[in-house]
Amino acid sequence: MTETTVIRVMIVDDHGMVRRGLATYLKNEDDLELVGEARDGQEALQVCEQVRPDVILMDLIMPELGGAAATRLIHKRWPDVQVIALTSFKETELVRDALAAGAISYLLKNVSGDDLANTIRSAHAGLSVLAPEAVQALVQPVDPVTRLSQELTRREREVLCLLVQGLTNAEIAEQLTISPSTVKVHVSHILSKLNVSRRGEAISLAIQHDLVS
Repeated sequence: MTETTVIRVMIVDDHGMVRRGLATYLKNEDDLELVGEARDGQEALQVCEQVRPDVILMDLIMPELGGAAATRLIHKRWPDVQVIALTSFKETELVRDALAAGAISYLLKNVSGDDLANTIRSAHAGLSVLAPEAVQALVQPVDPVTRLSQELTRREREVLCLLVQGLTNAEIAEQLTISPSTVKVHVSHILSKLNVSRRGEAISLAIQHDLVS
């Protein structure tokens, strides 16, 4: 009798209900074991260091550090760990970013439990699975304005919006209840992602391309 290989799975999602639902899926499969959970990309790096999963189910839109950025770092540090992007969004740039970052598969959260389990097994075997919507997104032309907007995390959009309103780092920190040093980091990330060197250029680009509401 052949012993079944147990696949160690980690869940990364900022919504507790989603994590619990995914955990329930995994408990129904004898060859899948939940070994860790994280609420955002930054925490995912810490948990991954501790538990070293075989496969990660990675949400993409999360505060602090998004799924694509976390996937890129995980893929670089632990190349044997397979990441499955599991999200509610099917926008072209999200799909491209996730796959470029190293995700082996891209699924939407309406996936069935059986399909999710089979995709985890495929990922562990090095095989890619893409939701039909993701395949469709890949054949669509990339809108450069959409690219700029979607590369920013939720928090970075909030900071950019306040920059556009003319607030200083200290005022932004007070508004968002975070430290001025954290604001400085967010501003640095915004400048890098928008490929500009000054706050004024970022503000001009945000207004020109309607990147913030």
